[in-house]
Amino acid sequence: MAGYLAKRIFAAVITVWFIATATFFGMHSIPGNPLADEKAVNESIRINLEKRYGLDKPVTEQYLIYLNNMLHGDFGISYTQKNRRVNDIIREHFPVSALLGLLALFFAIVGGIVWGALTALYHNRTIDHVAMLVIVAAISIPSFVIATLVQLGILKLNQITASNILPVAGWGEFRHMLLPALVLGLGTQAYLARLMRSSMLEIKNNDFIRTAKAKGLSPTRIFFSHQLRNAILPVISVLGPAIASITTGGFVVELIFTIPGLGRYFVEAVQQLDYTVIMGTTVFYGAFLVCIVLVVDILYALLDPRIRLEREA
Repeated sequence: MAGYLAKRIFAAVITVWFIATATFFGMHSIPGNPLADEKAVNESIRINLEKRYGLDKPVTEQYLIYLNNMLHGDFGISYTQKNRRVNDIIREHFPVSALLGLLALFFAIVGGIVWGALTALYHNRTIDHVAMLVIVAAISIPSFVIATLVQLGILKLNQITASNILPVAGWGEFRHMLLPALVLGLGTQAYLARLMRSSMLEIKNNDFIRTAKAKGLSPTRIFFSHQLRNAILPVISVLGPAIASITTGGFVVELIFTIPGLGRYFVEAVQQLDYTVIMGTTVFYGAFLVCIVLVVDILYALLDPRIRLEREA
């Protein structure tokens, strides 16, 4: 287990380094200048700003400075937000994104398992066909389209009922979180439901299920103790990519629902060519997701006794 863990940690470190390097050189290869705005028309002001942000140094030296600062947890100062550090932006707004992501992940996991189990239980029946149609639509339609349609539907509902059942935008109360979380987790929920359905149908024909039936166990006990328990394992194995999907999808959802999360600031930074915010949030999200995938891999290995992490000589 120790050897497996060491290999995973080493791979995680290499992955984060690659993300940081690719982001740095990608940002410096994009045409444009974040300091070329109306506030920096004077040549002396532009030179002073470039000196302050280290843009007057060679790219290789900037890269080494960037890696050194990153190792010390310093992502620099925003180019467009006056005297505001990227660390402060992440610290203030990531909790909002994390809360929204956790709620969306909860909806995705619970809904995916429940719908996947129901469609497998009622295989080739009406509920199975309807659910699969909805699942395929949820996977195919982008989240920003679903978010817009949901906003229009809730807006019409509020107008008809002359009330404010669910707000279509904003942040502050729990009811503000419901619509964005449902929209954000819908695609992942559909994917997990499809995976759960396939896993349930595959396990349904295994020998140990037939043995349990031959022993006279009740269908309820067979479903929960044997079929559902084993079918969840493939779902756990894809939680890492599922979290990544929810996290990256949250950028657009936060912008549509005007949620003051980190994803919204990332989109605005891309529009304004704010290099430090883009690089800082990308590396932070990359490191966060790599850690999540590492935890999921270890959890999956602990839950499935068939996995042998290493052999003793």
